[in-house]
Amino acid sequence: MNTLILNERQIDTAAAIIRKGGLVSMPTETVYGLAADALNGKAVADIFKAKGRPMDNPLIVHIADISQIYSLVREFPDNAVKLAETFWPGPLTIILPKSDRIPDEVSAGLDTVAIRFPLHPVAQKLIMLSGPLAAPSANLSGSPSPTSAAHVISDMNGRIDAVIDGGDCEVGVESTVITLADEIPRILRPGGITAEQIRQVIGETLIDKAVTEPLGKNEAAASPGMKYKHYSPKANVILIDGSDEAFADYICHAKDDKSAALCYNEEKETLPCLCIPIGAKGDDLAYAHNLFAALRKADENECTVVYAHCPTKEGVGLAVYNRIVRAAGFEIVRL
Repeated sequence: MNTLILNERQIDTAAAIIRKGGLVSMPTETVYGLAADALNGKAVADIFKAKGRPMDNPLIVHIADISQIYSLVREFPDNAVKLAETFWPGPLTIILPKSDRIPDEVSAGLDTVAIRFPLHPVAQKLIMLSGPLAAPSANLSGSPSPTSAAHVISDMNGRIDAVIDGGDCEVGVESTVITLADEIPRILRPGGITAEQIRQVIGETLIDKAVTEPLGKNEAAASPGMKYKHYSPKANVILIDGSDEAFADYICHAKDDKSAALCYNEEKETLPCLCIPIGAKGDDLAYAHNLFAALRKADENECTVVYAHCPTKEGVGLAVYNRIVRAAGFEIVRL
């Protein structure tokens, strides 16, 4: 398969591919998505094949106008309306009971569907031209999510029909996922919209234990990014929970010629290994924005080990923690 590289003026070409049942990677404000017609079960199944993604891992349906949601879900309750009016378009995904229009390939056989209205104008235009799109991240399953067209091409060249190059993604981690299918709203995956922001709009909101812990062996994944080891480079990621001094000391004693550190800007001249800056200390937004690109850079440098600071579990820091702890396979060195 010849993968076309399209620019933002060629969205009509991308939409035509989608309507014919093809796969197109599109930019969003979070990460690049791999899009197919959400109502075409065969096309959606091709997403799983292209990514090497397990079929029991549900996908997110992307819309470009709130009116599109009514045919995709059985109900759109008050809390969902409040969240949509506050955060859409933007990096928030809402899980609701699905309508009969949603193929099982999208929902992994669940009775719910995840819906998002992305902020990126290219994604919005593509959706308006082709209809609702099922779109997980446009990477090989389990690898770091793509935040540039170059990342997509590295993973998916020859596997999909086209990539729309829309520049680098602004947020850098996937959307926050919240389910409203239960009595109390529950965050299944943290992202750029924080739990604190959501509680200001709808009140009590729980954070699922799978955000910070592995999903149980026989538990079904209600959201993307819950069940499997995710976001991992080829290198082994070691998450270090300790002071900056302990972080540096650990690396000094454990480093080898093939190691790298995801470091704060302030540390990049002081650590005794390849330093890949992820932003200033305490800047969780920068950590989120740079995380996946940094993990990919470690692979580009053929590193075998990546040392990473353990982020906070507050605000956007919780989203960073969720991604990096999964990249590390939930293995943390506590100093």
